[in-house]
Amino acid sequence: MHDDLAYADVFTLRAEQVPAAELARALVERIGAIDEPGSPTELRSVLAVSPRAVDEAKRCDTGPKRGPLHGLPVLVKDNIEVAGMPSCAGATSLAGRPAVRDAPLVARLREAGAIVLGTTNLSEWANIRSPRSTSGWSAIGGLTANPWALDRSAGGSSSGSGAAVAAGLAPLAVGTETDGSITCPCSLNGVAGIKPTVGLVPAGGVVPISRSQDSPGPMARTVEEVALLLEVLSATPGILDRTRRGVADLRVGVARTWRTGHPATDRLFDDTTALLRDSGADLLDIEVPVPTPEVEEDELTVLLCELVEGMSLYLPTRGPQGPQSLAEVVEHENANSSIELAHFGHEFFERALSLGGTGTGTYRDARTRNLAWARGDCLEPALSKCDVLIAPSYGPAWKSDLTLGGHPAAASPVTTPPAIAGWPVATVPMGAVDGLPVGVCAVGRPGSEPLLLAVCRAVEQLNDGNPPQRPAWRQPTRG
Repeated sequence: MHDDLAYADVFTLRAEQVPAAELARALVERIGAIDEPGSPTELRSVLAVSPRAVDEAKRCDTGPKRGPLHGLPVLVKDNIEVAGMPSCAGATSLAGRPAVRDAPLVARLREAGAIVLGTTNLSEWANIRSPRSTSGWSAIGGLTANPWALDRSAGGSSSGSGAAVAAGLAPLAVGTETDGSITCPCSLNGVAGIKPTVGLVPAGGVVPISRSQDSPGPMARTVEEVALLLEVLSATPGILDRTRRGVADLRVGVARTWRTGHPATDRLFDDTTALLRDSGADLLDIEVPVPTPEVEEDELTVLLCELVEGMSLYLPTRGPQGPQSLAEVVEHENANSSIELAHFGHEFFERALSLGGTGTGTYRDARTRNLAWARGDCLEPALSKCDVLIAPSYGPAWKSDLTLGGHPAAASPVTTPPAIAGWPVATVPMGAVDGLPVGVCAVGRPGSEPLLLAVCRAVEQLNDGNPPQRPAWRQPTRG
């Protein structure tokens, strides 16, 4: 497949009237050539290709235009139900129990004319199993690589969605975020994305972690493509037009206390804010509290209590075969430990079972403290002074390590307050460090997605191709 077609944005594809069947067929071939096990690069970003994709694309070419995504291929994270696809969250517990229905957000994609090309690999169970987990690994899909440097992490938990978009396997993808799971792979793979306000995009048909924090969202190579996809996923017209506004009349708060701790990344963020100021944006420095260990422990308690309840409600909807509760998932993984526990355990699952769900005082107290901190101490005071907060997201991608586990070597706390509060956070590449992309985040009030994307678009325009849209495919190296 010609790289120019693989990396064409959706607006170019529409303007040039590229046949949907030609595009779908070419992308399926590209996945086989560079993504699948045994290919030279073995990216492992796509867990399953839809056998219906090319035929559906052919029907798009001969039928009436159905909507704003007519004939455009989309990849969907494998913890989201797509009828006939594994939709197994990377776990053997759900293997052989394919989805029999489309999640509501997938139904919206199809109604808008999109072609679901396949489902993407992820950090198994959306990375809620173990403190020693390796981002991007699942028992079903293996370890996703980063197309910028194949021995480095693609982030998590929407690893495959970020890597696939960066690799030119599809122009659009859908991920999910509980705390950082869209932001991280976007930053590490050099693509744009947004975790919307919780509830803006329906989470039905998504393998759950947290009813208070889970939010599906769009990922793409450009901010305008993210905005277009968000319009469809949220059934909210006008987001793209509002994203195209300027930022000169916006008050942008620079969260100086939300640093990554990686010197080169933080310097690049300072350079980015200087460019924004020179372009006419009204910037002011704001000190925002950093999460303490107590805040992080409360968040984990909330997630685990909601997890055990959510899984017990969700798993029976996937049919009577296989585990029906989190307790049965633990039993299944213990019985299949050579596959499921080959690299790390499921300590968080075990702790979730011990906490007793959301009906306990432990849960209620942790959630009350968490919300008071995230909204009352962090976001509301900061956003009373500005329209949007910005901060760096993550440092460069770290090396993947299945032996010791893989966690961010450098990360800003920018995702945590909006995650706890259920508020939106968007991200866009701001440049590269040692040839590896790094991102900037924008955080705002519920419903402020167009403002966040407008700021991200301004950063994108200032970058002028740094980092480039096409990854380097750097081979494994020392150091």
